[in-house]
Amino acid sequence: KKMLLTVLCDNTAGGKCLAEHGLSYFIEYKNERILFDAGHLDVYLKNAATLGINLQEQVSTIVLSHGHWDHGDGLQYISNKTLISHPKVCMQRYRKSDATYIGLALSETALSQKYNWKKYAMPYYLHKNILFLGEIPRIQAFESQQTPFIDKNGVDDFVPDDSALVIMKEDALVIVVGCAHAGICNIVEYAMKITRINKIEAVIGGFHLKKKDEQTLQAIEYLKNINVKKIYPAHCTELPALSLFFDVFHIKQVKTGLIMEL
Repeated sequence: KKMLLTVLCDNTAGGKCLAEHGLSYFIEYKNERILFDAGHLDVYLKNAATLGINLQEQVSTIVLSHGHWDHGDGLQYISNKTLISHPKVCMQRYRKSDATYIGLALSETALSQKYNWKKYAMPYYLHKNILFLGEIPRIQAFESQQTPFIDKNGVDDFVPDDSALVIMKEDALVIVVGCAHAGICNIVEYAMKITRINKIEAVIGGFHLKKKDEQTLQAIEYLKNINVKKIYPAHCTELPALSLFFDVFHIKQVKTGLIMEL
């Protein structure tokens, strides 16, 4: 059975759909309909309506990849759903460079009132074929070594709540990431370990790779070596890194309104 993923929000606009700095995907597989992240504003809801999707009616579960404003502040515009996230998504967090607050607008209390909120640090199956990975072990020597963020006490914030969603299609995985602060290769590695499936059909989402640097080159090498079929770096993957992915994987740009059949 095919899995459908609709890009409701991304940094790049497509067709009649709007864009903003944020990420939100509508995932359909085996009668399950999941909203993965909710962007920054209500762009994802507007784009869904443009595409004929009524999220309030069609979705009962929302998965939040991590507690940053551009992935979770859109949660203010939708309610009465089951919300699945890591326990630490409501951390108070800031940019080191200019002390901007980058955490969620909604407090822990507000989220608890608005949603049936389930928090998991360990892997959790939403469905026998759909897995929330929980906290990702950081094992690659080239990933998640530095961070531009701090918590409210001024301590480095490596975004421990950064997680991902894995869809198991027969003998292959589709891995959906928000920003991959845990490291895109760490996430893929953990998905393979937990599911015991080593065939990767697709990886989509923000890879948090910015430059033509060692980290980007090693990530590409890793993904090439494990033979990932389709790669869709989006959102926070910046142009210099995207150009390297294009050279190796001939990627297509991810834009709002894109519907992928995987």
